[in-house]
Amino acid sequence: MRENNVMLREGRVLSVDLYRGVVMFLLIGRATGLYDLLASPAMEGTVLHPIGLQFMHLPWHGLRLADLAQPFFMFISGVAMAFSYEKRWERGESWRDSLRRALRRSFLLLAIGWALYFAGSNGRGFKGEFLNDILPQLAVASLIAFLLLRRAVQTQIGVALGLIILTESLYRFWPVSGYNQPFTPGHNFGAWLDTVLFGSASAENLVTFNLVPASTFVILGVLAARLLKNGRPHKKMLANLIGTGLVGVALGLSLDPVTPVIRKLCTSSFVLLVGGLAILSLALGYWLIDVMKFRKRSVFFIVVGMNPLFIYLFALSGGADWLYRIVVPFIIALSGWMGEGPALILTSLAVWGLLWALCYWLYRRKIFIRI
Repeated sequence: MRENNVMLREGRVLSVDLYRGVVMFLLIGRATGLYDLLASPAMEGTVLHPIGLQFMHLPWHGLRLADLAQPFFMFISGVAMAFSYEKRWERGESWRDSLRRALRRSFLLLAIGWALYFAGSNGRGFKGEFLNDILPQLAVASLIAFLLLRRAVQTQIGVALGLIILTESLYRFWPVSGYNQPFTPGHNFGAWLDTVLFGSASAENLVTFNLVPASTFVILGVLAARLLKNGRPHKKMLANLIGTGLVGVALGLSLDPVTPVIRKLCTSSFVLLVGGLAILSLALGYWLIDVMKFRKRSVFFIVVGMNPLFIYLFALSGGADWLYRIVVPFIIALSGWMGEGPALILTSLAVWGLLWALCYWLYRRKIFIRI
């Protein structure tokens, strides 16, 4: 296949694989228990504690690295989806067949997300909680974005802005007493909707209405793919990505005093700020891979980016715990003299390394597991 600015041989979009790999590598890090160890009170006063806190979600207002992971993965999934379906249509796949594929994938993501939640909680807790996880949100958002793939760019932008404006309006103008405080935990439109649908609101103040505004991240990914595919020179491509990203960041920050940046409500300021950061991160990946040609040096993350959903499911469905139980006796035996805390940190790092090694093993054998 003839290469263009971003396409690798065999149709790979290496910039996308790098981006997706970095995000997923950090996501599976949570399954190792490392972030909890670093953020624990026992680590206070050390240089590692503030690093650990960055991988823990903020209770309400503000932004940490952990708050970027899910939106970033949804964003890059939108980019990858646009490339994937375009290739299928170039090979002659009909829109009806693509629609069946998209519906089947969304159903599988939703079902797997529910199964992971049910297995982890035994069905206890807030009934709609699983809908706040990355897989169900990606299931809904991907289907919406798929229906927009062949639409004009103006339509795609209009839908994205419409979702943001709809969310802002519902929170600001919802008239029901007790739920008319837009950005107060448990007293907003999202909490009211969950109470109506499920009989109660989430104790963690997450809301299932996030399915709607979070879909914007996948649509932004589809729009970013348009920028990557327009065949312009590298400098022009980077300028477009950076300019768009900076506008999103500026809008999000300027809205924050009026509409707070709140991940748990996916507020308009949160969507714009994180969406802008996602585009800037894509620009960085594009610069590294396609301008500076750091391809071999990026393999560490690319091997994860080629099997992202598989390693996520493996890690969260018990795979990380299984590896932990295998590794921990050896690490404790070899490094127990350092103390329990350092030995547990080394154990988590070893599990993280084994998860990466599994991705590398699949990569070397050209095994790419898709959903």
